[in-house]
Amino acid sequence: MNERLKRNFNDFKNAFNNLEIGVKEAKTDLEIDGTIKRFELCYELAWKLIKNVLADKGIICRNPRDCFKQAVINELIADEDIWLNMIEDRNELVHLYQFANSRKIFENIKLRYIKSFTSLLQKAEEMQNE
Repeated sequence: MNERLKRNFNDFKNAFNNLEIGVKEAKTDLEIDGTIKRFELCYELAWKLIKNVLADKGIICRNPRDCFKQAVINELIADEDIWLNMIEDRNELVHLYQFANSRKIFENIKLRYIKSFTSLLQKAEEMQNE
């Protein structure tokens, strides 16, 4: 794994660890909002990690949607639909923020997205150790 990819991996790992803490501990509106921001950062770093892993294999993708499709083909992620839902939720948070919807998205983060990030982290760690 090249140095740029290692840095990207470590940045994602740190963001993911912070997100996990937020998901486990968030109770108040302020804590939930902070966890949602951690999700946004984790999502951005995850898709950049995927993009860089694929680029290292000679596969060029320019946006999250294309990267997620290629990541499934290359067995980096398992469920493209979850990642495509992440795009929608992330865009809603950033562009259309509504309090009630943010709480639904927080539940998605807790119940669905954490598992997908965990899986990506494990796959990327395996690749780092190869």
